Amino acid sequence: MRSIYFLLLAAVIGTELTLGILVAPVIFFPQSIIGDGVLTHFMSGQMMTKIFLKFNYVLLFVSAFVAVSELFDLRKKLAFSLKFSTFMLSFLNLALALSFVFIFTPFIVQAQSLGAEATQTAEFAKMHSASEYVMKVMLVLQLILFFVKFKISQDERQA
Repeated sequence: MRSIYFLLLAAVIGTELTLGILVAPVIFFPQSIIGDGVLTHFMSGQMMTKIFLKFNYVLLFVSAFVAVSELFDLRKKLAFSLKFSTFMLSFLNLALALSFVFIFTPFIVQAQSLGAEATQTAEFAKMHSASEYVMKVMLVLQLILFFVKFKISQDERQA
């Protein structure tokens, strides 16, 4: 079970890094590859949204799996501070994942359905910026959780 936990958590971390570091720059700056005037910024945003709509399923599944695992791990004979810390990291991650999927994504999809003008408002800019911030905080929480759980797992093997 622990192996599945690490595999899923590492996979979602890797996917988030890939989307942010590799995919987004190519989608939003295609001029360097295919020339100017082929895709508008709005079209690029629509493509990125389609990717995130698919990723959201993975994000929710992994976040829920990790939170449920941490809930069961509260019964383990570990220091309370470690159990509580990993549980809270997983709970915060799940809360942020839920907000990303059920608040930010629908807002962005709705704005895009209204056309390019709706994605150029101050309200859209604030929500999009907040969604990026949520994703970055989630990534940091997931990384911390991964390494804390890895250390705990190593310590359990040695005991």
